[in-house]
Amino acid sequence: MSEKHAIVVEKVLPYPPEKIWRTLTRSDLIAKWLMPNDFEPVVGYRFTFRTKPLGDWDGIVHCEVLQCDPPVCLRYSWKGGSDSNPDYGSRLISELTWTLTGVDGGTHLKMVHDGFVFPGNRFAYDVMGPGWVKVMDAITRVTADAPRGVSAA
Repeated sequence: MSEKHAIVVEKVLPYPPEKIWRTLTRSDLIAKWLMPNDFEPVVGYRFTFRTKPLGDWDGIVHCEVLQCDPPVCLRYSWKGGSDSNPDYGSRLISELTWTLTGVDGGTHLKMVHDGFVFPGNRFAYDVMGPGWVKVMDAITRVTADAPRGVSAA
């Protein structure tokens, strides 16, 4: 019997939600904290993330924007991998949700990557959990370095 699991990472960042939203929704900034992409913050827009291919997996994560409520919530599908890869690069059909809540001194950023099915996605879950923690730190760094006065796409 398979079970579904989610990775949840939360952090308070010392920036207003609008500034973090820009980091989460500008393709050039996303490339600095995650992967090269062709993201557009428009519901229904299909985009990809690209990483190193492995085995039968071409290294492409296929996504679609499911919800885009600036600067509060961004949700997109996350599909990639190959059925023939038993470990890293295994087939994963999931969703990623970013929720931003203004708090004293900044923004509470919550990331939920949901839809890991065990046992098949266990390896991906175990690797991506710590990976998303590092990504959250990278988002903090990229947000700090992002130029001021650039529109929030």
